[in-house]
Amino acid sequence: MASMEEDFPRGGTEKKTTDSNKFKAHEVDNLFETRETVVTKKRKVVQQDGKQKTKQRKEERGDLKLNTETNVEILHLRNLKIGTLMLGCVKEVSDFEAVVGFPSGLVGYLPICNICDSYTSILKDNVDSEDSLKEVVPLPQLLTPGMLIRCIVSSLDSFKEGQTSLKVSINPKGVNRVLSSASLKPGMTLSGCVESVEDHGFLVDIGISGTKAFLPKQSTSSKKDLNVGQYVTVLIEEVKNDGRVVRLSQDPQALGKACAETQQGWTLDTLLPGLLIQARIKKVTPHGLILTYLSSFTGMVDFLHLDEDKASTYNTGDEVLARVLYVEPSTRHVGLSLLWHLLPPGGAVLDDVSSERVGEVVQGCKMSALHHHSGALIKMPDGTTVFVHKNLTKEASEEFNPNSLLSQAELTLRIIDYSPMERMHMGTLRRSTVNTELYRYQDVKVGQIVEGTVMDLQKQGVYVRITNHIKGLIPKNHLADVVLKNPEKIFTSGLRVKCRVLSVDTQQKKLCLTRKKALVESTLPLFLSYADAKVGRVSHGFIVCVKDFGCIVRFYEDVKGLVPKAELSTESVGNPEALFFIGQVVKAKVLDCDEEKKMLRLSFRAVTEGDVKEEKTAKFDFVVGKTVEVKVCRKVLDGLEVSIVPEEVPAFIPTVHLSDHVTNCLSLWMVLEEGDTISNLICLSKTRKRGITLTKKPLLKASLEDDSLPKNFSELQVGMQMVGWVKNIMPYGVFIDFPYELFGLAPKAAMGDQFIADTSVVFDIGQTVVAKVTNLDEEKNRFLVSLRVSELISSEEESQARLIQGLKEKKAIFEMITCRGESDVLQQLSAVSLGNKLKVTVGDSREDGSVALTSDQLSEATVLVSKYHTEGVNVSPGCKLTAVILHVDISKSEVHVSLLPELTAAMRKKLEKDSKLTATVQYTDKEFAVISLGDTGHLTIIPTRTHINDILNSTKFLVGSCLNVTVKENSCEDLGGLPLVECQKQNATGGTQKPEKSKFKSTGLGEVMTVTVKKVKPMDVVVTLPSGNTGSIHVSQIEESPVVGSFPTSTLKVGSKVEARVIGAQTVHGHKFLPISHPSFKVCLPELTLLPSKLNEADKKTVDKLNYKPGDEVTCFASKFDKESQCLEVHVKPNVMGTVELLAMITKASQAKHPQTLFKLGQTASAKVVGLGNTKPFRLSLSLTGMYKMEQGVITMAKVWKIVPHMGLFLQLPFGNSGLASLTDLSDEFTDNPLEPYKLGQLVRCYVIGEENENFNISLRPSRLYKDHNKNLTDPDIQSISDIKEGQIIRGYLMSVTDLGIFVRLSRTISGRVLFQNASKYLVNDQKTFSEHIPTNALLTAKVLSVNSKNEHVNLSLLPKDTGKPDLLPESLELPLHLKKEPIEEYVTKATKRKRVNSESQQQDDEKNGQTIKKKKEGPVKSTEKKKTKKKPKTEDNDSGVEVFFREEEVNPLTDQVKVNLEAKEPERLQMAFGFPWGSTLCSLTPFAAVDDTRNSSEDEQEVTSKPMKKSRKELKQEQQKAEQQLSKLEAELMDTSVRPDSTVAFERLLLSSPDSSLLWLQYMAFHLQATQIEQARAVGERALKTISFREEREKLNVWVAMLNLENMYGTQESLQKVFERAIQFCEPLPVYQQLADIYAKSDKIKEAENLYKSMVKRFKQEKGIYLSYGNFLLRQRQSDAANALLQRALQSLSNKEHVDLIAKFARLEFQYGNAEKARSMFEKVLSTYPKRTDLWSVFIDLMVKHGSQKEVRELFDRVIHLSVSVKKIKFFFKRYLEYEKKNGTPETIQAVKHKALEYVESKGAEAAS
Repeated sequence: MASMEEDFPRGGTEKKTTDSNKFKAHEVDNLFETRETVVTKKRKVVQQDGKQKTKQRKEERGDLKLNTETNVEILHLRNLKIGTLMLGCVKEVSDFEAVVGFPSGLVGYLPICNICDSYTSILKDNVDSEDSLKEVVPLPQLLTPGMLIRCIVSSLDSFKEGQTSLKVSINPKGVNRVLSSASLKPGMTLSGCVESVEDHGFLVDIGISGTKAFLPKQSTSSKKDLNVGQYVTVLIEEVKNDGRVVRLSQDPQALGKACAETQQGWTLDTLLPGLLIQARIKKVTPHGLILTYLSSFTGMVDFLHLDEDKASTYNTGDEVLARVLYVEPSTRHVGLSLLWHLLPPGGAVLDDVSSERVGEVVQGCKMSALHHHSGALIKMPDGTTVFVHKNLTKEASEEFNPNSLLSQAELTLRIIDYSPMERMHMGTLRRSTVNTELYRYQDVKVGQIVEGTVMDLQKQGVYVRITNHIKGLIPKNHLADVVLKNPEKIFTSGLRVKCRVLSVDTQQKKLCLTRKKALVESTLPLFLSYADAKVGRVSHGFIVCVKDFGCIVRFYEDVKGLVPKAELSTESVGNPEALFFIGQVVKAKVLDCDEEKKMLRLSFRAVTEGDVKEEKTAKFDFVVGKTVEVKVCRKVLDGLEVSIVPEEVPAFIPTVHLSDHVTNCLSLWMVLEEGDTISNLICLSKTRKRGITLTKKPLLKASLEDDSLPKNFSELQVGMQMVGWVKNIMPYGVFIDFPYELFGLAPKAAMGDQFIADTSVVFDIGQTVVAKVTNLDEEKNRFLVSLRVSELISSEEESQARLIQGLKEKKAIFEMITCRGESDVLQQLSAVSLGNKLKVTVGDSREDGSVALTSDQLSEATVLVSKYHTEGVNVSPGCKLTAVILHVDISKSEVHVSLLPELTAAMRKKLEKDSKLTATVQYTDKEFAVISLGDTGHLTIIPTRTHINDILNSTKFLVGSCLNVTVKENSCEDLGGLPLVECQKQNATGGTQKPEKSKFKSTGLGEVMTVTVKKVKPMDVVVTLPSGNTGSIHVSQIEESPVVGSFPTSTLKVGSKVEARVIGAQTVHGHKFLPISHPSFKVCLPELTLLPSKLNEADKKTVDKLNYKPGDEVTCFASKFDKESQCLEVHVKPNVMGTVELLAMITKASQAKHPQTLFKLGQTASAKVVGLGNTKPFRLSLSLTGMYKMEQGVITMAKVWKIVPHMGLFLQLPFGNSGLASLTDLSDEFTDNPLEPYKLGQLVRCYVIGEENENFNISLRPSRLYKDHNKNLTDPDIQSISDIKEGQIIRGYLMSVTDLGIFVRLSRTISGRVLFQNASKYLVNDQKTFSEHIPTNALLTAKVLSVNSKNEHVNLSLLPKDTGKPDLLPESLELPLHLKKEPIEEYVTKATKRKRVNSESQQQDDEKNGQTIKKKKEGPVKSTEKKKTKKKPKTEDNDSGVEVFFREEEVNPLTDQVKVNLEAKEPERLQMAFGFPWGSTLCSLTPFAAVDDTRNSSEDEQEVTSKPMKKSRKELKQEQQKAEQQLSKLEAELMDTSVRPDSTVAFERLLLSSPDSSLLWLQYMAFHLQATQIEQARAVGERALKTISFREEREKLNVWVAMLNLENMYGTQESLQKVFERAIQFCEPLPVYQQLADIYAKSDKIKEAENLYKSMVKRFKQEKGIYLSYGNFLLRQRQSDAANALLQRALQSLSNKEHVDLIAKFARLEFQYGNAEKARSMFEKVLSTYPKRTDLWSVFIDLMVKHGSQKEVRELFDRVIHLSVSVKKIKFFFKRYLEYEKKNGTPETIQAVKHKALEYVESKGAEAAS
């Protein structure tokens, strides 16, 4: 206790020697005091001191009843009473009332009827009689903002919401009611109102009956006439006839100097606000001053009315000039002000009455001063002071807690008002007010959608509360689209309504709303002003007036317009009132608008559907070919009405534009529903009638993206091919629609190569076609097209692409049906596909020869088989057969099958690529046909149209007909695994396409000629040959060695002639080329060279050999940068291309932002060959950074593609390589969150350390990247074990916590181990304690204890005494400390040895005496325990005093520890006694028991089969003894439960004795898994579940968890799901869910774990542990935003009493795995609400000690020791504070803590004494 006394001395301050006779005289401030000091002198002095003190206290209490102020407070609303006099300042003046500001920020209202009697009588006369002669002067002319007026409280009305309305009066009869004629004296200042206007002056009503007061005109301040009712402040100059006549003056200088004096006879009853007085400071208090004035009156000045510049200079006895603020007659309280703007030379009119900052939210404010009974003064960041009333520092339902305010470092407030009396802003700290978006009426915008709560229903409408500060009115005719007869049935108090703002009056604070659905949901533009009403625009409005001449329509604010009678309808309107009604919502179109005159002429009949659509689509930037994403709004018969997101612009998708395949269009329309999102749509057209039209036709989309379609008629050319769709079918032909509003006619003769009799059966409306322009009529802007396939270019690849696209669409349809699960029919249809086999039962036959079948798998669908597919099959009703599915018709819910034996019984044979087969058509649809490939047993699909324009050949694809096909792919993934085949072309009856003659025939290879430059491009030069043909010179064929960075083609000029040589041919697109329909229409052009080496070659036909190898340096020329593949395309030679990936073309991360700007088109660059391609044209993989392969020492750019928390960064390296940057290789200075700076996709510069297992080890350390980097590194790279020295302080990241200790990652290849006794000074029984409190990848500082270079073992210590860092575990866990005399491990080792010796001796005794082993075993353990309990902890004399709070936890710590180690405690689930690795794979498992059994059995066989020999007696005796020893050994093993069973027999024997032991069952399962016997392990698990008693729920749960682990590692996802579903049926679902989530998380199945957690949150939303577990998981995955969203969801689901603990634990997790600053703010918010939760303060301190700086920790301690909690708890925090400073501080900081403790003790002592 000595140190305790030293740190915290008992008692308070030292007692000061005082004179007992010293007496403090009492000052009496009382007009009625009788000072009879003589009487006390006459009395004897024999009275005792006690009686004198009692009498003195009585006298003091008596004096307090008379105007003696004892405490200083501001003026509160609750202190006001009717009759209270106050000085106020006019803030606002309206027609009927004025808003007045009073002291302390109070606000009152002055009604127009409370001015004076004469003014009120004028008002009454005007109301009663319209012909009144007296004119009423408006209130704004009588009162002006800033005027100081004397008021009296007239009423205090309370409302339902608990608010009080303060109304005042300036009527002189109320304000001056305490005065009489006799009390009037010259020099007095009074307030009054002009009663009448006379010739030479004014009669002023000063409220005193029997007194006439006259104010001469020359004595007025303005020298102007005053009006009746004008408020004036006047000075009495002369009093006549005993006060019956008074002459007044309004001289400003005289009024400013007029002070109330004693000789004027002022008393407490007659004192008035606004008087100027001379006062003396009687007492200075923390909250203000107490003054004496007029000889003996007492008044107070609160802190708001102290002059800020002189606040620190006020002393007792000083004389000051003050202004009376208020007088409370009943209590005689008088408030004064010393503010300079209320004193001379001011004091009449104030300049500042409002502030523009009202409503502003200010963050980062700090507490300046807190006055417990009044409020708080807060400094804003700009230095402005704001006053927050006591009631506004908290929520309405909370209690005032000053300590909570003082403990907050920063505050956020909202400025709610400005008080002109104090010239100070008023604020609030209420979170509900600060966080609201709509606080002032200025914040509400006209046309805005708002939600509110119905308050009351009145005659004029419904009053709605938008926020606590804003209310609005829904007029009666705006409650609905129609007039409601009984609105009270709908609008009840508390109903939430959605409205739109019609108008806002910020001055009057009025808000007009509408609830008309048509206005609220209108998407048309709003007319907020006349400027918005542009001619031609359409908007929604409502009718406000119906007359014979038309209707008046109002929009928003005051925007109104007239609809003349002629514009009301397309038909003649006789009586408008019969068609329209007031309040009706209409669409009106602007015909004319005059903004200056505010005149608007509108029309109803001019509004068309096109106008509405145009208005809705006006805000969308429409471009033909633009890709958009839409949301389905409504399904109509001919398409889908959609909304383009995010603009929410309406559009339309015709059904026929959903696909190129007509049969898929209807199916897609059927499955799409409202709310579905469709992407990759193309803008097609925009018209007034239909608005925006979109398309999803792939061919049309490709042609628009290629920009090959003409945009107007002038760009059309004969021979041009375009993609379009069938618009209309006529008898003479079909009209084809093209983009850009082009229409062409395909005559009947040009529709196909065959003769067409009926045009209606050839094509469908909306079908995609390719058309060739054949004729142009420029005069009529018409053109003809041809659809003949013979005139078009086609390819087999195009047909296959359309087939694959169509099947993809069908697959998408099935997937949408499956996801929705709409009906059983659709679900069954989506579950089968082509080639599946079914068990069917034959049903009835139909008229067409088909037979209906039934199948259990397709019970809800119709199964049909055609007559062809029943040949040779018995189809009698009831027969059971096997069928093969040929087609699934989802629109008709039909399935077509085949019963032919060659299809149902055929075995599938392997197909050979390019093999030719004879196929049989089995089923034909409109666009697809199903064929069987000979006798191979394979079915597949082929298109029925080779070209998209093909007319279906019904004879070619008849069922049963044969086709010759060639196998292209054995199994095509796009066809769902079906073979891809190509139909062999037959001799067409029509004309086939003839290849176009090549223009290259006239030019010989190797020929040298003079050519003329025709056109210069960056990549090539177009030249004209002597023959007139066109040739091309590649950029690489101009200069031999171009300079890097130059542009070779720029050296040639148009028109110049050069000598060139033909080196080959180049294939280019012809003028008839179309990318989709005619991709093979190409033309060959000569390729020439200008290189001198080529011109002078002897061999004219020399061809360049493409001989490249990696590392070769080549010259290339930049072509274009592909953003999708992130590669730069380059040209090396005319026939050699190159690709440079992004990582091989940049050296800085900043260059990746705009890589396309690094190289210009045609620019020369030097590259190295990385690899060779095998495609045509020949393509090289190149590098522009000088590096062509990955090897040690290379510095390159890399891309982060995966972040693994426990490993590091997986990087994508150039040339298809990948690498790993370990946590210790990220920086030269380790940080707490090493992976935080990195994001997926980020580019980094890295150093290649080496290659290992086909992956590269990467380093991001600056010391490796930069040679000149500082060598004095904080955390140098440890490359070998020799770099670590004993005693070295080293840092590393936590790897794992296992039974063997804590493993710390020191480098990429080296890790260290920390034994548990070297990890913490606390005694930890469970290793999970470290796992819970030390996050993965935590940065640890350790000391090297020993280094074993041979085994590469490093032993470390994390103890604070070794590292100088805080302990790993927080003090809040209250764990016992380690014993210092004898380590626990040594003691346990000794105890174990004693146990072993005792057990051996017991065994011998058992053999001799026959006693049981159990009894002997109990003895030594008990004696050992007794010996342990004799050890006592340290005595109190050696305690430091601060560590006293550890004693309760340290009672017999050794005993508890030894009990844990010695007692047979059941291990936790899935932790086997022999450490089976659940994370291992099958290949790593090796059988261990089987080998031993085999060896033993073989030895036994040898002994048995060996030749028997005759043994001597001695040998027999030895054998007998040996057998007895083996038997006793076996018995001992059977009795010893710690011995591991090594065979199935041993396990079965143990299970007979302990069938309910889950540990034994799990060991049995692990035994099988060690032998790679997975199925046997499953069988054991199933046996365990059947054998264990149903009462042993915990044991069964252990087995279920083991089964889940087993299936997770060795099973499939389906088997794991089945086990999980069974487990939740037989066990409590919650723990099963939690265990599976842990299993997923530990096995890095992040997606599965996240999905499971989401379902857990939905199912167990009332369980707090679920949210904590999920939050822990999310934060470990660095998903801080998701964790925050989860916390908000948890707060909504859980009860309020669990919120605090939940937020604190989330904040703790955030500290460990997330953002420390965010976690700190979470703790701050909780502690600001619950400041007395010392447990939370303690946890916060622990976390800040671990994660925060010393400055932050000290600031936190300083806040905690000022909490208003018990002394005992504060003492605990002082102890912690002192211990922290002793560990981390200096002697000065330690002394400072002791000084603070001493001050606290003194303050508490003083409180106790008072």
